[in-house]
Amino acid sequence: MTSAILPLPSASSPQLIAGEEPGTYRLTGDVTDAQLLHLAKMIARRKLRKGAKLTEPEKVHRCLQTLMLDYPYEVFGTLLLDTQHRLIAFDELFRGTIDAASVYPREVVKHALAHNAAAIILVHNHPSGDPEPSDADRRITQRLQDALGLVEIRVLDHIVVGHEGYTSFAERGWL
Repeated sequence: MTSAILPLPSASSPQLIAGEEPGTYRLTGDVTDAQLLHLAKMIARRKLRKGAKLTEPEKVHRCLQTLMLDYPYEVFGTLLLDTQHRLIAFDELFRGTIDAASVYPREVVKHALAHNAAAIILVHNHPSGDPEPSDADRRITQRLQDALGLVEIRVLDHIVVGHEGYTSFAERGWL
């Protein structure tokens, strides 16, 4: 087995070399914070690639946290899954302000149906860093669960991510 070299954002950048063992990496040269975040996002996107079977919630939560960590505004997205919980698509659907995003159940249902999803994981970030769900988060989750249920699409989780971690509605027993 050979190592793979992943490009970094600029030509004079160090290189990231994927090791022989899965999940091991080596960097050559100095790395900035921005380059390191770019690499972390590349790795997270690879783990959340189309067709990946999402069987380990902790890994999914960490990948989502990495991907949505540095947004200065709230973003709401979906992980669309098939009947075997393989990823069909991860899409950011709505962008809001520093403390809210308008989420339209009709658009979420249309998006899920267009991709023939059997299940869905909802996700959004809190730019404040605190992943504690608000009352509005709980209300929109219930509205989405009701709307998606009408077309037999199961809501598996709603994950709120922030700098300080993540909160899973499923882990709290709210779904």
